[in-house]
Amino acid sequence: MKALHRKDLYGWSVFNEARNLDFHSVLWVRPEGNVVIDPLPLSPHDATHLRSLGGVAWVVVTNSDHVRTTHELVSTFGAKVAGPRAEAETFPLACDRWLATGDALVPGLVAMELHGSKTPGELALLLGDTTLVTGDLIRGHMGGRLNLLPEAKLKDSAKARASVSELVASWLRIDAVLVGDGWPVFRGGRAALQELVATLAATR
Repeated sequence: MKALHRKDLYGWSVFNEARNLDFHSVLWVRPEGNVVIDPLPLSPHDATHLRSLGGVAWVVVTNSDHVRTTHELVSTFGAKVAGPRAEAETFPLACDRWLATGDALVPGLVAMELHGSKTPGELALLLGDTTLVTGDLIRGHMGGRLNLLPEAKLKDSAKARASVSELVASWLRIDAVLVGDGWPVFRGGRAALQELVATLAATR
């Protein structure tokens, strides 16, 4: 796993040839139990690294398309699972917690629902007040810039745009944006989000 912009954050990735970009997972190492977000398959090296860092207490799945290897982490580490409350009736696996806007899974990790994406109530997560972790809706197809999931995949474009605007207005101290798909933004994340909001407003 790769060290990220904080000493307690790690990530691992899988390149998707069809979309020509990387998919990402995030590990937050904490004394009270580690949290993994949207877990991709682990290489043997990364699996050993994960064990050395204390395994997994919680898995957060931002949307039903990102279940990925959650079952394996539950089986291996006895991890608990949190998912989006808006998908509770149709989610493909059992969850110990359902998260919606304002819910804190653990101290320092707060959820916000994003609407209009390809699944209902997709979760964005604010870690430590300055790091945003996203699933599908907010992504980075080009280094240093953020964009939305392609229009054809959105359930409701207006709701998607409104959700991004609400996120930027609500979470004022974001510096890093760890996207699920594409290039992360490790510094200047708020400016990148504001640029995204402005671009979306100009293209309505």
